[in-house]
Amino acid sequence: VSTQSTWDIKELKAEIMVTIRRATPEDLLNMQICNLSNLPENYQLKYYMYHIFSWPHLLYLAESRPGKIAGYVLAKLEDENDGETKDEKLIHGHITSISVLRTYRRLGIATKLMKAAEETMKEAYDADYVSLHVRVTNRAAIGLYKDVLGFNITKVEKKYYADGEDAYEMMKFFKEPIKNRIMKKITEQIISTYPGATYPLIAYPSTKGAEVEKKGAPLTETIPHTSDEKPAQPKEAGPAGTDGVKEAKKEEKKEEGKKKKKHKKKKQRLLYSLPQHSFTTQ
Repeated sequence: VSTQSTWDIKELKAEIMVTIRRATPEDLLNMQICNLSNLPENYQLKYYMYHIFSWPHLLYLAESRPGKIAGYVLAKLEDENDGETKDEKLIHGHITSISVLRTYRRLGIATKLMKAAEETMKEAYDADYVSLHVRVTNRAAIGLYKDVLGFNITKVEKKYYADGEDAYEMMKFFKEPIKNRIMKKITEQIISTYPGATYPLIAYPSTKGAEVEKKGAPLTETIPHTSDEKPAQPKEAGPAGTDGVKEAKKEEKKEEGKKKKKHKKKKQRLLYSLPQHSFTTQ
């Protein structure tokens, strides 16, 4: 794996030289400063030391000049076994943190840092897939991970961050069979919750107004509406035979409105947990 790359960036008629290289223990303090300057999720220095001594090939930084860090990526390998059997252990990489200083953003640095970590995971560790978490409101980062780097949203971690905000869990698969298997497993979890749903499902991340596409009937037809409320009984017609009928129709419309609102909320909850990738099965 190449440990260093250098390229020129021309921004506002100024030439900036940026180098992507592997981090060393001497860089950890500057990486922590970069983290404190940009992100609300901060770590003690010993956490960076734990990463570099455990996975020394998975820490990269962007350096604009010697000792001046423009950004970094902190990655690791997870220990849990995601295989189908006890003997099968999938190699699961994870992006712990990535940060680029504001003055160096929109120059492709985050993309190059991520790709450097991903290539090392594949070539040095033979990783099966990589995951990360991102705030559901961080639209710029979600766009980078999904549209540029090819990550898939797999679920929502409720109140993942210290301030109570939810996080999207996103995954990128390096091996197609693993991709199909894991995405099928995730979708089957949804089916067990919503028996009327079928896969493949495709969800597009959005805090509101998200759309879902599915082979077969529209999603709104596959989620059964359940309610403990008894349907309103029509009132008996009055002497004229019209007042009672009108009142009964009004009650029916009210009940239908309540059901639609509940159904909409239930659909929105499902959208938060739908996988984004369409996969095939044998």
